[in-house]
Amino acid sequence: MYPYNRTLTEYAQELRKNMTPEERHLWYDFLKLLPLTVKRQYVVGNYILDFFIPSANLAIELDGSQHFEAEAKEADRSRDMELAKVGIRVVRYRNIEITRNFEGVAADIMKNMSSSSTASGPPSPVLEKA
Repeated sequence: MYPYNRTLTEYAQELRKNMTPEERHLWYDFLKLLPLTVKRQYVVGNYILDFFIPSANLAIELDGSQHFEAEAKEADRSRDMELAKVGIRVVRYRNIEITRNFEGVAADIMKNMSSSSTASGPPSPVLEKA
């Protein structure tokens, strides 16, 4: 288990109830069908991951248009680096990719799952404290 900011738990639950159309599509039409545990809106440190596959230490993020502004890109980069410190690799897909190339996104997720380290489990947590 990873350290997490307990104050984000309620917000994560709310996000699970109110998924975007792209999150819903990816969840119900692919991720939920995998023979692995996949978590939705999972809190790690001070972050809420859209989807997380613990056995692969893989976070899946769906990015809407707000992620393409310079400030948001930098925040995403910083977030990805913090998650990498605890052994979580982040893959990002634009919402439009879910809509226009769903099969390609699913195939890429499968490729990333198989290339993730699964043997040793998560490393020692070092995320910033909440």
